[in-house]
Amino acid sequence: MYTLLTGLYKQWTQKEEFYIIILGLDNAGKTTLLEKIKSTFTGIEGLPPERIAPTVGLNMGKVDVKSTRMNFWDLGGQRELHSIWEKYYSECHAIVFVVDATDKERIEEVKSTFETVITNDTVEGVPVLMLANKQDVAGALSVHEIKEIFNPIAVQLGARDSTVLPVSALKGDGVRDAVDWLYLRLQRNKVDRPPVFRD
Repeated sequence: MYTLLTGLYKQWTQKEEFYIIILGLDNAGKTTLLEKIKSTFTGIEGLPPERIAPTVGLNMGKVDVKSTRMNFWDLGGQRELHSIWEKYYSECHAIVFVVDATDKERIEEVKSTFETVITNDTVEGVPVLMLANKQDVAGALSVHEIKEIFNPIAVQLGARDSTVLPVSALKGDGVRDAVDWLYLRLQRNKVDRPPVFRD
């Protein structure tokens, strides 16, 4: 009887855990986004933007949405660090690709990097959320303009869930919408990428 009750208790109290990787070029605002996600969902203020240094390696953060834990891995965006991204593909349940919508000079590099990510066989079927960041800055590319630029390679996303959303990681605009979108897609994609269960 004790074993049955223990098993039931464990089942009711276990959390589904998902892993989301945050990718993009350096200075796209990935770490600022992660800090804003943490503060939005935990109520605890993260690092102030002026104290955020370029990521060398990995930053982590976790938030709970309903009975689900979402673990975010923010990976360094410098070109020489792109080779380590692949090490995280097999464990991820979703990809957030952050685009600096003010950096028009590097948009072709962004496009090429994004294409390399989504055509990797290890992430086939994984939901992809592209965030057009820095929408609070005058002259930033709009979501419509970003979609126009990335449309030629969007066909390679296939039938997987994907979208482009506007955000300002600095101000927090659109951050909750982005996490809500991810939550729904993670739930919907559980058959292909089951969650990890932890007590």
